[in-house]
Amino acid sequence: MSELRGGARIAAMVEELAAAAERVGLQVRRERLLREVGYRARGGACRLREKDLVIIDSAQPPAEQLEVLLEALRTRDLEALYLSPAARRLLQNRASQKGESSQPNQPDQTDQSGPAGQS
Repeated sequence: MSELRGGARIAAMVEELAAAAERVGLQVRRERLLREVGYRARGGACRLREKDLVIIDSAQPPAEQLEVLLEALRTRDLEALYLSPAARRLLQNRASQKGESSQPNQPDQTDQSGPAGQS
C-alpha cells in the first residue's frame, strides 16, 4: 500500500511541476509518443514556432514524467514561484547533480587587460 501512496506522491509532484512550468512560460503537452523497434522516445523541452514546450509522453510512468519536467525546469528561474518544499528539494538536487552554479555561463571577469599580448 505504501507503494501506491508513493506513486500517488510522484503523480502529485508531476502535476505541481507541470503547473510551475506553465507559470514560467512553458506550454506543457501530454501526448502518446510513437515508438518503433529500437527507438525510445522520451519527451522533453523544445521550441516550436516561437513557443517553448515541454512534451511529456503520457504512456510513461509518473517517475519518468517527473524526470522530464525536472530537466525542463532545471535552467528556469523559479525563485518567485511558490513550490512545495519537496518540489524545491527535487529541483535543487537536480541542479547539484548537473554541477550547476547559481550563475551559469558567466564570463571570467578577472582579466581586464584586453586582447592577448597587450598590457
